[in-house]
Amino acid sequence: MKHLAEYRDADTARRLAAEIGRIATRPWAIMEVCGGQTHSIIRNGVDQLLPPEVELIHGPGCPVCVTPLETIDRGLAVAAKPGVIFCSFGDMLRVPGSRENLFTVKGRGADVRVVYSPLDAVKLARENPGREVVFLAIGFETTAPANAMAVKLAKQQGLTNFSMLVSHVLVPPAIEAIMRSPGNRVNAFLAAGHVCSVMGTWQYPPLAERFRVPIVVTGFEPLDLLEGIRRTVAQLQEGRHSVENAYARVVSERGNEPAQTVIAEVFEPVDRAWRGIGVIPGSGWRLSEAYRDFDAEVRFAVGDVTAEESPLCRSGEVLRGTLKPNQCPAFGKECTPRTPLGATMVSSEGACAAYFHFGRFAGP
Repeated sequence: MKHLAEYRDADTARRLAAEIGRIATRPWAIMEVCGGQTHSIIRNGVDQLLPPEVELIHGPGCPVCVTPLETIDRGLAVAAKPGVIFCSFGDMLRVPGSRENLFTVKGRGADVRVVYSPLDAVKLARENPGREVVFLAIGFETTAPANAMAVKLAKQQGLTNFSMLVSHVLVPPAIEAIMRSPGNRVNAFLAAGHVCSVMGTWQYPPLAERFRVPIVVTGFEPLDLLEGIRRTVAQLQEGRHSVENAYARVVSERGNEPAQTVIAEVFEPVDRAWRGIGVIPGSGWRLSEAYRDFDAEVRFAVGDVTAEESPLCRSGEVLRGTLKPNQCPAFGKECTPRTPLGATMVSSEGACAAYFHFGRFAGP
């Protein structure tokens, strides 16, 4: 707790907020890309410490939230098949598909299990040679190394009953899509520290230069976020647009190169659909040709499953940063954590869930 307390000191937070207020003389809109950062901002009231000139926009950095509806429906179709052990992290079980979720499929008798690592699923495949074991592999670059290692290990062990339903998404193409979107008003980005701990910061300078936006890598504690915002506002006020690393205790320029090597071996780039946003070119990974036999979408022939979003759910606008959660007419009414219309209300990193759990019901 000592080291955490260093990044949660109230007096230091107030000093940083005051410094941001002193620097900011014009309106600036800064997007935090990561849903974990969103939850920390709302839980700790970081946005309420900021001067009125600085607005935080919540970005699409919740991997559960941006997993496309058709991927959820494909997973539900696979989980319902006889002889399948369907494995997932716990935060996916209540994410709504078109008509149901993994909990309801499990309630009808499907063998759906919560695991804490993709290696748990590999172990289940080894222990159950007569069953098909499928792991739902979602996430940003952060979770990709472990998923890649799981597939590589399954191949090394000759496991023919293990596969993955893959829906990985990548941050840099999402930033580009946001900057190119009509009506975009983002002036700068707080980049996700855990993503950069894997991939480094080397991918971001071309984006900062092309779109003339500051990109500051930061962590998740209140002081991390306030320092990242301070650096961002300083760049904006001075007319600069560079990449700064405000999370140097975790992030380096090159990142985790062994992790990047195994990712490059097991996965290959692909155009990926983002829930509520649409297809972003080159924004995802799928299993490479050498590991295509482990692709559950191919193995179970569910690639043609399509789906439509609820007309009441405006999570796409929330994920694009054009709507605050409490501006959605369904927020806290038709849509609650017990009766979610979209993943942003049930994910532990969803912006709607953050607003609901921390009492942000009043519109801005």
